[in-house]
Amino acid sequence: MTNEPVEPAEPTTSRMQDAVRLLLLIDGAAEPVDDPPPPAAPGGAVAVLRTQVLLQKLDFWLRNPDYFANMLLDRFEASGDAALLDHAERILTSEEPEIRRHPMLRYRFGAYEPLDAALSVLAGPGLVSRRREGTPGRTRQHNYYLTEHGREVAREMVAEEPALEYYVDRVALLVAVTAGQGGTELKDEQYRQQEYADTAYNARIGAITGRVRRRLAAIREAGAA
Repeated sequence: MTNEPVEPAEPTTSRMQDAVRLLLLIDGAAEPVDDPPPPAAPGGAVAVLRTQVLLQKLDFWLRNPDYFANMLLDRFEASGDAALLDHAERILTSEEPEIRRHPMLRYRFGAYEPLDAALSVLAGPGLVSRRREGTPGRTRQHNYYLTEHGREVAREMVAEEPALEYYVDRVALLVAVTAGQGGTELKDEQYRQQEYADTAYNARIGAITGRVRRRLAAIREAGAA
């Protein structure tokens, strides 16, 4: 068995779509770079998103609104925050789970999609730089540095294409409801969905839209009783 995931012959998104989405995700989710910046930081770096696991897990929820809505329902039931229920309802009563869904592969550490092609689009003009952290011959983690130029380009794209506000708003909500959790914790949370956990290695993770819509209806019905 190969040690690397097999990239599908027909990707669900284009390289440019992935690059735009990842730029807006990193812009919205990255934390400010330390002052002074670490030696590994590229010139002009203003923020960093630490670990590929975190990037992949956040991207999974960005690409799968039905799983994100289900997570919001989990958070609602744990906290009682009605705003989370309202956010989930807006997703599930629209066509968003169908038209915004871009499934990912299941790999050794859960949801995965090859990022090199999209990151090369961002790295070329100096928008995002990936840096390895670890020792020679052993990479401990990948960090993704957003440059000042990258942040400017992200803002310009949204100003020129208002439809991209969807990603800005969704990333802001995603960051808010996962605050304080690392990539491993988010991976474990995603694995609690049986459909996700049961997906065959290197297969696309299937939708749970119908189940989550039924769950929302049951919650609303219980609240109205």
